[in-house]
Amino acid sequence: MRHIISVLLENESGALSRVAGLFSARGYNIDTLTVAPTNDPTLSRLTISTVGDDRKIDQIEKQLGKLVDVAALQDITINRHLEREVVLVKLLANQQSKPKLDRLVAAFNGKLIDINDTQFILELSGSSEKVDELLKALVDFEIIEVARSGVTGMTSTERALTVEQP
Repeated sequence: MRHIISVLLENESGALSRVAGLFSARGYNIDTLTVAPTNDPTLSRLTISTVGDDRKIDQIEKQLGKLVDVAALQDITINRHLEREVVLVKLLANQQSKPKLDRLVAAFNGKLIDINDTQFILELSGSSEKVDELLKALVDFEIIEVARSGVTGMTSTERALTVEQP
C-alpha cells in the first residue's frame, strides 16, 4: 500500500542526506520526495511517498524517529488528508492541434502556460492519480518532456504536524 510520510526536519546541512541514506541502507524505495522550508526557518517539511505493508512502514517510522535531525513525523495516509502534485508537460504541437489540447487541458483544470509555433507547455496540479490520468489522455500528442514535483500533502484534520515541546 502507498503511504505518505510527512517529516519535520531540522534545516541543517546533511539532514536530507541522512534521511535518504536511511532508506537506501535498508533497501526501502522512495517513490517521490519533496522538501521545502516551513513557516519556522529552522525546520523543513519533507514529504516522502513509499510503498509497503504496515510492518514495513512502522519500521521506516521508527528508524526515521531515531535520526537526530527529525523533529516530528506522521504517516498522513492513515487520516483524512490532502495531497497534490504539480506536473509540467512539454508537447510537440501546432496551432491546428491547439483547440483539441485546450479542451483536454480544461477538462483536467490545467493551464497552457507556454505556447509557441512548435510546442506547448501545460501545467496541472492535482492528485498523483489525476496527473497519471492526464498523461494517459495525452496519447494523441507527442510528449517531449515531463517534470513532476512529487507528492506533498497534509492531514485535513485540525491537528497539525508540530514539534513536541519537552
